Amino acid sequence: MAKSTFETSTSSSGEGSGSGVVVSVPYDEKPARKESLPRRVWDSFKRSPDFHITQKGQVGADGQVFDIESAAQNTAESPLARKLKGRHLQMIAIGGSIGTGLFVGSGKALQQGGPASLLIAFSLIGAMLFCTVQALGEMAVLLPVAGSFSAYSTRFLDPAWGFAMGWNYAMQWLIVLPLEIVAAAITIGYWNSPVSPAVWVTVFLVAIVSINLVGVQGYGEAEFVFSIIKVIAVIGFIILGIILDVGGGKNAEYVGGRYWSAPGAFNNGFKGLCSVFVIAAFAFAGTELVGLAAAETANPRKSLPTAVKQVFWRICLFYIVSLTLVGLLVPYTDRRLIGQSSSDAKASPFVIAIKDAGIIGLDSVMNVVIMISVLSVGNSAVYGSSRTLAALAEQGQAPQFLAYIDRKGRPLKAIGVAAAVGFLAYLAATSKENDVFIWLQALSGLSSIFTWGSICLAHIRFRRAWRIQGRSLNELAFRSQAGIIGSWIGFIFNVLVLVAQFWIGFAPIKPQYGHPITGVIPRVRSFFQAYLAAPVVLLCYIVYKVIYRTPIMGCKDMDLKTGVRDLNLAELIADEELERASWPKWKKAYKFLC
Repeated sequence: MAKSTFETSTSSSGEGSGSGVVVSVPYDEKPARKESLPRRVWDSFKRSPDFHITQKGQVGADGQVFDIESAAQNTAESPLARKLKGRHLQMIAIGGSIGTGLFVGSGKALQQGGPASLLIAFSLIGAMLFCTVQALGEMAVLLPVAGSFSAYSTRFLDPAWGFAMGWNYAMQWLIVLPLEIVAAAITIGYWNSPVSPAVWVTVFLVAIVSINLVGVQGYGEAEFVFSIIKVIAVIGFIILGIILDVGGGKNAEYVGGRYWSAPGAFNNGFKGLCSVFVIAAFAFAGTELVGLAAAETANPRKSLPTAVKQVFWRICLFYIVSLTLVGLLVPYTDRRLIGQSSSDAKASPFVIAIKDAGIIGLDSVMNVVIMISVLSVGNSAVYGSSRTLAALAEQGQAPQFLAYIDRKGRPLKAIGVAAAVGFLAYLAATSKENDVFIWLQALSGLSSIFTWGSICLAHIRFRRAWRIQGRSLNELAFRSQAGIIGSWIGFIFNVLVLVAQFWIGFAPIKPQYGHPITGVIPRVRSFFQAYLAAPVVLLCYIVYKVIYRTPIMGCKDMDLKTGVRDLNLAELIADEELERASWPKWKKAYKFLC
């Protein structure tokens, strides 16, 4: 028996037109009404209807073969929300990773290597990272897939290495969250606050997790605001530093390069230089988030190249120039530098330089900026780790419950795991907060070297496969300015940094204050503080390789089609070139540089 119906007329030509379309609506089915706000919020946490997981059978019938096609398809079709705009991506590139690595960790680098080593190490790591981000940009514009770093290693190198790199990167950001909050507790101690560090840990942890629960748009807006504040602060410090160095301070005393002469430009010689590399890597960690964010960007082919180019200016201006001024204004023998003593490890070299100038209150302003940096990098930590864990789960390389993505595009359960690891930050309430900072920094710093080296190697293999499969470089929407040579330089330099860090771990430098490291147990502790990430990565790779016997991907077998977002690439590029032709010269020059 048919359902009873009533008829309604909907106008299609304006008010009172009398014309419209007759629609039959069943009497027993009421028209849909807008749900209440609490109901909509509750429903947003339900599983996405577009959810994809790695299908059963991704491992062959013998249980030994990894299904690379299934992994590629799932990461390419990830239901992550694509709501990041160009301005979000540009600010992530410019200021996303400016945090305690620059403001606090640079103090230890200055103390161990001196101002010249500080500049050399940060410049070399910066040059290497420019090549790396260019290579990543080329792959991410063409293939903006979820969890791009591990996905590219899985697709272009070896699924076992993709597994190792995915967990390495996820672990890095999982560890960075408590690390940044511990650094916040150390910095708050600068004001001799009577409040327990556990209270501050709770405040920061709740704030960071709440931002990520808003969704990717909340992450983008928060990073946009945080990055603007950090960029203004660094530019302000650069201007102030120049004034102070030329004698514009309270005592009107010209400083110049006196600290490069006494106590000197280098400390601990070549070994001191090598010791700064891992600290520099930690400070630059997060620059590659531009590639990870590509999967959630509305138009990566348009916005990503601009963000990648701006990495160069961030490296030059915010790191090299500011650290040059730090080396001019603070001697490496200053006992207040972090790492020299547990009682005086409460200030960054930026704060020390301002305080020595006698400017009342400005040192506290700089510490507030460091607090904002903690929120920013902690925000990036939850974002980076949760997206990587979700991508690993979609490739069948992590528990599948981590691939849960809700209707707002949030990898909800992966965010929960990141928040749970964040509770390690409560160790800041103990007397071992400085030891915790050193161990967490060592683990996350070296992890970045593995990530960047893998990106460069994946790009080398991608370019080779692109050529062997008969594709032209003109088909690439964005081409690395550093080219394949830049990727080779980046890869080789990453290997050299690993070798140098092994040497530092095996034969540590003599502390400037205190006793030299002697004995078996202290040396073993020193080695793992410098090289903790390496055995973890190798263990992940070997175990996965042995269990699944994954093949090293051949260039002819690499999938260069799945995940390519733009179908009419030639037509789109032609339209953009026509648009560029109408630009004035100043805009062409600006777009070339930025």
